[in-house]
Amino acid sequence: MADIAKDLTAGTVGGVAQLVVGHPFDTIKVKLQSQPTPLPGQLPRYSGAIDAVRQTVAAEGAGGLFKGMGAPLATVAAFNAVLFTVRGQTEAFLRSEPGVPLTVNQQIVCGAVAGTAVSFLACPTELIKCRLQAQGALASIGSAAVAVKYAGPMDVARHVLRSEGGMRGLFKGLFPTMAREIPGNAAMFGMYEALKQYFAGGTDTSGLGRGSLIVAGGLAGGSFWISVYPTDVIKSVIQIDDYKNPKFSGFFDAFKKILASEGIKGLYKGFGPAMGRSVPANAACFLAYEMAKSSLG
Repeated sequence: MADIAKDLTAGTVGGVAQLVVGHPFDTIKVKLQSQPTPLPGQLPRYSGAIDAVRQTVAAEGAGGLFKGMGAPLATVAAFNAVLFTVRGQTEAFLRSEPGVPLTVNQQIVCGAVAGTAVSFLACPTELIKCRLQAQGALASIGSAAVAVKYAGPMDVARHVLRSEGGMRGLFKGLFPTMAREIPGNAAMFGMYEALKQYFAGGTDTSGLGRGSLIVAGGLAGGSFWISVYPTDVIKSVIQIDDYKNPKFSGFFDAFKKILASEGIKGLYKGFGPAMGRSVPANAACFLAYEMAKSSLG
């Protein structure tokens, strides 16, 4: 129980650090992902990440970059507590005896198990966040996807529960969420352990300094998005899709339509901001987690 409490507390601290550092990048990522394909001869809503930042700040102020943060902030404690606690308990299950370091392959398994668990928290949170982040971009071109304006996270939740099939509506996009979280976390925790062992020159990584942890955490976070980014694009477009007049019937339909209309590059819209967010945000998350856990003894 003591180990569970440490993972719960340290995971929460890490999650808050990750959210504060990374949310503005995430807002731009979703705006780029959700902008509709321009008609022939028309320019896209945003020409790139910098243009999206400039337009967002001009239209909504700096606070627009933090739009939708209420939902993940309200659940970040639960999300990261589950992620790091399930990972920690899976580590304990896989160890041959207490205190024995795990291999990189074992950490990949731990990440996959933790990713499965957090998918059920991530899906409704991501749906609320994506709708709030995307509505500004979609409203500017009169998209039907924003026929309903949302005042905030709770307003999104109320609307979905009332008008989009109840609890089932909040879990729209669960399959692509799992397809993102399971391999993504497997890659991230595997990479984190591999880099720590490389920097330490062996399996004992307890003596690593903050610099090594920052680099390992940042690159591990980058490996998450490199491994699953197209899945995240599909998840976003499904979750913001209009309930009454959907463009996509499901995951594979969205994949085929994006590929047909935009090519491979359509599956990587917002990749720059995602990577720009992931490296510093996960560096902050893993450093905060390790420091918090160490301080708890």
